Amino acid sequence: MKQINLKKDQDRLRNKFLRSGVKMTGPETIYFSKDIKIGKNVTIEPYVVFGPKVKIGSNVLIRSFSHLENCIVKDKVEIGPYARIRPNTILEKCSKVGNFVEIKKSKIGKNSKVNHLTYIGDANIGKNVNVGAGTITCNYDGIKKSKTSIKDNVFIGSNSSLVAPLTLEEGSTIGAGSVITKKVKRKSLALTRSLQTEVKNYKRKRK
Repeated sequence: MKQINLKKDQDRLRNKFLRSGVKMTGPETIYFSKDIKIGKNVTIEPYVVFGPKVKIGSNVLIRSFSHLENCIVKDKVEIGPYARIRPNTILEKCSKVGNFVEIKKSKIGKNSKVNHLTYIGDANIGKNVNVGAGTITCNYDGIKKSKTSIKDNVFIGSNSSLVAPLTLEEGSTIGAGSVITKKVKRKSLALTRSLQTEVKNYKRKRK
């Protein structure tokens, strides 16, 4: 009986949003919470799940296999595919969250991009920030959570680890493959890398 009631509730919500102009390809695969709010000209691809307390602005695109709960998504945001937006997250206007990205208790600023294979937790990201693939905010030391502050116009190279508490000042750049543990000054380049070693004419061992 509960299963039948759940299906009826979902069908009612899907029809409600279809009538209001929400574009859904495969609406039978999309699951809504009862308290969700959705703006105008929103497109939702198949297999998206909305948990409680989600607010979606206008002109938003949510791609397949994304999961959102207790978050605010403002106008002209693009999410997914395969994105997880966890509680207390705010995605500002024209921001982008790409595939295999998880965001928790963070704010992503206007026109900022977190495109690939990234975890952002307990962070405040400013405007026009580019977060490279494989970047991680290391926000938990096993005892407490710490915050990361990334100011406007910061560029973070791929495969970087940002160890909180940490501040990256406006216009700074993080070189790819870095582990950053100290504050980075305005318009500075910070990187941590060991020297590359090359052995000429190397022969691999064979079985």
